[in-house]
Amino acid sequence: MDRYLQCFFSYANSSNEEDDEGNEGPGLNSRKIIPNSNENVHFRSNEISTGKYNIITFIPKFLFEQFRRYANVFFLSIGLLQQIPGVSPTGRYVTIVPFFFILLLTALKELVEDFKRHKADRKINLTEVEVLQYGSLVSKKWKDVSVGDIILVRNEKFFPADLLLLSSSEPNSICYIETANLDGETNLKIRSADPVTKDLTTSELLSNFDGYVVAEAPNRQLYEFKGNIVLGGRTTPIGPSQLLLRGARLRNTQWVFGLVVYTGHESKLLMNSTKAPLKRSTLDKETNTQIIFLFFILVALSLISAIANLVLQANGEDHMSYIDDSKDSSVSGFGWQFITFFILYNNLIPISLQVTLELVKVFQAHFINHDEAMHHVDQNMGVDSYALARTSNLNEELGQIKYVFSDKTGTLTMNVMEYRKCSVAGQIYVLEENSDENETSDLIRNLQEGETSDKIEDFLVLLSVCHTVIPEVDDLGRIQYNAASPDEKALVEAAAKYGYVFVARNPESVTIRTVNGRESVYDILNVIEFTSARKRMTVLVRTPKGEIKLLCKGADNVIFDRLGRSSAQRKYYDITLQHLEMFAKEGLRTLCLAVCIIPQHEYDRWSHTMMQASTSIDDREEKIEEAASQIEQNLTLLGATAIEDKLQDQVPETIEKLLEANIHVWMLTGDKQETAINIAKSCRLHTDKMEMIIINVTNSDEAREEIQDKLSNFRSNNLIGKTNDVTLVLDGKSLYYTILPDLRKDFIDLCTSCKSVVCCRVSPIQKSEMVELVREHTNAISLAIGDGANDVAMIQKADVGVGISGNEGLQAANSADFSIGQFRFLSRLLFVHGAWNYSRISKVILYSFYKNITLYIIELWFAIYNYWSGQVLYERWTIGMYNIFFTSAPPVALGLFDRTCSAATREKFPSLYKASQSSEMFNHRQFWKWIMISLFHSASLFWLPQLAMTVGVSWENGRTDGYLVLGNTVYTLVVVTTCLKAGLEMDAWTWFSHGSIWGSMLLWFIFLGVYSFFWPQIPLAANMTGMIKLLMSSSVFWFSLLLVPCITLALDVVYRVVMTTVYTGEADRIRIAEIMEREVSNYLQDNPRIPNESSSLIKNMKNTFSRSKKRQKEQEDVEMRAKRGYAFSQEESGVISQTEYIRSYDTSTRSRSSMLRPSTSDNLTLTPISSGPTVHR
Repeated sequence: MDRYLQCFFSYANSSNEEDDEGNEGPGLNSRKIIPNSNENVHFRSNEISTGKYNIITFIPKFLFEQFRRYANVFFLSIGLLQQIPGVSPTGRYVTIVPFFFILLLTALKELVEDFKRHKADRKINLTEVEVLQYGSLVSKKWKDVSVGDIILVRNEKFFPADLLLLSSSEPNSICYIETANLDGETNLKIRSADPVTKDLTTSELLSNFDGYVVAEAPNRQLYEFKGNIVLGGRTTPIGPSQLLLRGARLRNTQWVFGLVVYTGHESKLLMNSTKAPLKRSTLDKETNTQIIFLFFILVALSLISAIANLVLQANGEDHMSYIDDSKDSSVSGFGWQFITFFILYNNLIPISLQVTLELVKVFQAHFINHDEAMHHVDQNMGVDSYALARTSNLNEELGQIKYVFSDKTGTLTMNVMEYRKCSVAGQIYVLEENSDENETSDLIRNLQEGETSDKIEDFLVLLSVCHTVIPEVDDLGRIQYNAASPDEKALVEAAAKYGYVFVARNPESVTIRTVNGRESVYDILNVIEFTSARKRMTVLVRTPKGEIKLLCKGADNVIFDRLGRSSAQRKYYDITLQHLEMFAKEGLRTLCLAVCIIPQHEYDRWSHTMMQASTSIDDREEKIEEAASQIEQNLTLLGATAIEDKLQDQVPETIEKLLEANIHVWMLTGDKQETAINIAKSCRLHTDKMEMIIINVTNSDEAREEIQDKLSNFRSNNLIGKTNDVTLVLDGKSLYYTILPDLRKDFIDLCTSCKSVVCCRVSPIQKSEMVELVREHTNAISLAIGDGANDVAMIQKADVGVGISGNEGLQAANSADFSIGQFRFLSRLLFVHGAWNYSRISKVILYSFYKNITLYIIELWFAIYNYWSGQVLYERWTIGMYNIFFTSAPPVALGLFDRTCSAATREKFPSLYKASQSSEMFNHRQFWKWIMISLFHSASLFWLPQLAMTVGVSWENGRTDGYLVLGNTVYTLVVVTTCLKAGLEMDAWTWFSHGSIWGSMLLWFIFLGVYSFFWPQIPLAANMTGMIKLLMSSSVFWFSLLLVPCITLALDVVYRVVMTTVYTGEADRIRIAEIMEREVSNYLQDNPRIPNESSSLIKNMKNTFSRSKKRQKEQEDVEMRAKRGYAFSQEESGVISQTEYIRSYDTSTRSRSSMLRPSTSDNLTLTPISSGPTVHR
């Protein structure tokens, strides 16, 4: 990894990065670590926690989270005001008791969700590792590992803390580590123990280690480490080449011993993570805003009512003594009247809304958790996982996603390289999955009998000799290959399938077994290493025949440039080029192979030149490259290989659906630029019809010039912020300069003007910065999805975080809001659950405001009628029962079962997602439309029955109507009307829907009948005695019951009919088609793509954007490599050079694994990186 990325991981000032290498003791910014000592106890524990709460912080954090909602502050205030004697017209406990009950339910929900997080943390904390104690290895839990412990990590296991590598099972104490969980790179990295400790390979030797380590203080810099080993009075510097980071995994190495230097939240991985944020959905924030407006309306109504009461009293029209003779005169002033009316009208803001939403969201999360369509089972990998909603607070947010930020490795790809086919001497040979010998017979037959046998032999020899792979033989005699590059491993395994088996390596030669069973030894003369600049690897060997051959593999453009000019050397050029195009269209990664015979005298002369270049003090790299170019000429083209960087199932189809739903998909990865572009093409994030902008800059001035140059073309055509068929590609170093404060606005304008964006070689912090940048400048709702620890910061920064519960550990899944088994489930999560939840929650919120305002604004109309006395129209306890029993079920039915389209239709037609994405169902216009409807309904429901009773109603027993008769009549009409209104808003009727509407009405009549006979058996509701008889025997009541709801809802019915038949929306047409069982596609709105005004601009984008011939050549070079699918996963500038790595191995010697007795729970068999053949001797 380039060292420039180091700066991106640290928020510390440069003054905190002093070099302590010259000091034997710890400084202010360092720590002294004594192995196996109790003196290290003052360091932080290795126990981690990703939960929101703990025992101490739960109450303050929970209360803070709840009282960020203005509604809760409001209800608490109302509940406290009601405790003032003589002020509340509705009783003291009508608000405070339900409010505390709601808080209790919410607290229980939060506890359950956080318990799941702590449970996942415990699973990690309780993982066991072997620790050296008192000369022997004992099992210890991760959480109990301490700084200074010496631990043993076996193959395929994750490192439990940041470790200093002491020794390993491999020669020279090197080891392979996989850092895909940290930086997204698929190739393995090599780490090497310091010579001082590399021979400490047994428990006895390590127990007698009497030195200590001085290490720098914990920091965020993943790729930097400074320290010293002090042993016997001698100080040896150590660096990042000896550091094994938490989150990385040991691969292809049987065991390592490591000294713990940083633990828990002081490990570099966790220091790059952020604490789990308290996220709120957009609908929740919007509802908060609307509540503020309603609060001011409530204050205004209370002021108007209090002023009206004051005016009446000033005119001598005081009727308070008539209404309530016992009322305390001390609370009858203007201020007290204002409080009375404030309490009277407080239910305009529905207290039931929060509990209804919590209930609905919990069940919606349950639906997500048990959706069989998102159930991922992989028996080979031992995976059986359902989707999991770790929080239910963001269910509706899934329906409004505009930007998706995705990791690459493990999220889009499977991190598996598989050889697929090759082109040799102009002919394609395909190697299918699970192939047997018969499937390779064509190539072998041509090898033995064909005219191109010499080319095929050179091709297979090159595959089995030109690489850095190490063969190992297990106890069963099987050869297993270890490699830092999964590409190389796949090629060597392919050669083995074709009969050329790589069997042994020593510092001077490699041995292969050919298809006829003979072993051939090739002497390694020189290795010219692969780099991103060279884009090729070359090995000079002496063949068994004594010839010197140059074997070269690399990107097609660099190989083609070095081919000889003779017809024999370029004989297969044209056909190979065609084959490369075919491979590229299939999304395969290619390498070209070439060979050249070097005469002895020419090799001797070149070897002298190479030696001088290698020992040069000045410009060594340039001179080595110049010498390499001298020998890598006049090559003969053999052919090309095609490797599949396997995508996860249905990734291209899923991304296609996301783009069709007008969702911008950005890929943020730590992998190389060519690899990232290749995967972008494979998963259809970038297509051949799209143009590509590549930004690779080294300073802020270049960044400014690049951005302004490219942005000016969009501005001149008025295309800023539009979805243009352009892909923007930039690396981490360029990103560092483009997000500087003075460039941020222009940079985000450029990004949002492109259809897709690919950021490569970016750090975890940079990923989160990109997410934050888009959120700040677009106000769009974003989703981040990833599978590794390097994605946690991005996941937590986005509005919605989704973790892939894959093979890279559970860090991302545990830190996310939702987790799914594979990327393909994202489309169902958004298009089905997201769109449904958004629609349902929107209706729940709007309907809850509607039903409350409809009932309680009637108190305003009644105040006009009763001389602003503050008298309540309804019986006290029926007010509280309204939201608890009689209208609680319809919003739940809306929130759980309502839908416009079936799940299959929504998945098939992603364009339906645009309705929820654009917030069509919940916005200022919709909210106030429902408020106006509720005001109209309340006026009809009060004044129509009031007018019907103007002349009075009397019964045969002499009783006459009173305010409670009117109140219960109006209350009945409100219950009936609001339940029928819920029915009008339902797009899908289920048994629960019918039960909620008709059952709620029936429940009111049953309650009224029972409640009317409480007194005197139960000392409650004396004023309601016999009420059911009075109402049932009144013709005015029945007249109102039949007529008033019909009049009130008439306009709603007409509006719904017109909108469904005349101004039919896409969702309504699809719903009708599904009901009529017709083909849905015929009812979709025909929206052909409007010709882009910038078509001519886009076609010439490449030429227009290029500022110079050099810049244009660089971009065309990258684009051609991406087009052909070139990528080569080899660590550059690593701890050990490729030459040293090859020269250090002698597989004929005994492995160090015999020095360590295997654990009973873990044999030391090496597992290949990718699925491939097991080669038997």
